[in-house]
Amino acid sequence: MVRLSLLLLLLLALLSLLFLCIEASLHNYGAQKFVGKGNAFVVHGGSEGIYSSVSDGKQRVVAANGDSYIRFERITFRRTKESANFSSWPIQAVVFEVEDRETIGGSAYGGQRAVCCTSDLAKLGVCAEGQVIRRPSAENSEWPQVFSVSFNMDDEVALLPSKSIQITKTGMYNLYFIHCDPRLKEVIIEGKTVWKNPAGYLPGRMAPLKNFYGFMSLAFVLLGIYWFSQYARFWKEVFPLQNCITLVITLGMFEMALWYFDYAEFNETGIRPTGITIWAVTFGTVKRTVARLIILMVSMGYGVMRPTLGGLTSKVVMLGATFFLASEVLELVENVGAISDHPGKAILFLVLPVAVLDAFFTLWIFTSLSATLNKLQSRRMTVKLDIYRKFTNALAVAVIVSVGWICYEIHFKSTDVYNEGWQNAWIIPAFWQVLSFSLLCVICALWAPSQNSMRYAYSDDGSEESEKNDTNLAFIKALPISSKDVPSDVAYTKPVQSTNQVPIPNHDLEEDKTE
Repeated sequence: MVRLSLLLLLLLALLSLLFLCIEASLHNYGAQKFVGKGNAFVVHGGSEGIYSSVSDGKQRVVAANGDSYIRFERITFRRTKESANFSSWPIQAVVFEVEDRETIGGSAYGGQRAVCCTSDLAKLGVCAEGQVIRRPSAENSEWPQVFSVSFNMDDEVALLPSKSIQITKTGMYNLYFIHCDPRLKEVIIEGKTVWKNPAGYLPGRMAPLKNFYGFMSLAFVLLGIYWFSQYARFWKEVFPLQNCITLVITLGMFEMALWYFDYAEFNETGIRPTGITIWAVTFGTVKRTVARLIILMVSMGYGVMRPTLGGLTSKVVMLGATFFLASEVLELVENVGAISDHPGKAILFLVLPVAVLDAFFTLWIFTSLSATLNKLQSRRMTVKLDIYRKFTNALAVAVIVSVGWICYEIHFKSTDVYNEGWQNAWIIPAFWQVLSFSLLCVICALWAPSQNSMRYAYSDDGSEESEKNDTNLAFIKALPISSKDVPSDVAYTKPVQSTNQVPIPNHDLEEDKTE
């Protein structure tokens, strides 16, 4: 019943996102209403990092196979028939680079910067009443760029002329539709804008990820070739843990390939392929969930110290299902229909459950590892103990690096309020992919299929459960019957030769054979 409920919640989340998805660099405005901010009414038209297609003497040319621009296509403003009885103040589209944000707005108004020119300011001759207050940029007097349209007396529709703005400077660009007329409270906006970089339609912060996922696809292919070749050579020696690792590698190959095709299609058409994106997100979430479950089960000794998890199986499955659901919803909200280089604040609420579950995974893994290491050490299983120590060290390094990177990520996002560091933002998701891939490589190196693979697997010959009893019994059988007058220490160190005598087993050799 619980699993069915989780599945239904996931399906509802997927369906809602499919209905709400938006075409990426083609910013659509479907009957959006203006929101009051200070003395202005605003609709956020988009924010994206755009590379310059020409050299201005300061910016390096990123690509020469296309133009960079923001294009307005059939931007239409509508008002109700009842309110179509007056000529309005202009509705303005304001495009500015983030460094010129201080050129928009003027004196304080109600505790906020006044965006619209008031009658008092108009009397001073600094602006025209009803229009957006703006000053020319110090670097280019033509910026910010403003385009206006007004409603005439009986007009219900006002159409903004189609216009393309060429981008000659690399930067983070913002588009806002603003009007200052309180009588236009019910006006709505329709239409779309097209944002293009020189190399395609990918937003600036996402553009480097296309090549990154291309390299990661190649890396997974190389890892897969190594692993599958070893798997084919020693398939008779393969045990369940290695099958699980094979599954993770396969999921990773599909995930990297799907992400690459997702970004390639997005870059080519300007429309993010919803289907490919959902599949890429799902494969990635399944891979991360399975990887965490494998690490947890290995830490508990599954396949090495114990054949099953026993009563813990249901708890492990429940934790994995919860993590999958939380991660899937977060990734879908973050990737499907995302059009802006400014992340939404709602994502922060979805990050928290995933972070808590990750912390729980980490705590449970290291607690289980400690118990498993103690068992291995007490039973003197030196081969398995060495493997587990290396595995523990690799996990500890990964956790320390992760914590450090999380601190950096928090600092980066908290200090970059206006997203001025958009050119380096791609490194944050790329880092997590590289870290998980590196840990996977370590695991593959430790548990690679070989002719001695079964030495690392669980052995059901009883030696691991009753090792001490078997050893004592062997010593007892080794003593000859006629040794009543012989001291015990002599009997152990120099036993009497007998045809019925059982030889003294070498503990270390027997342990190695078992392993």
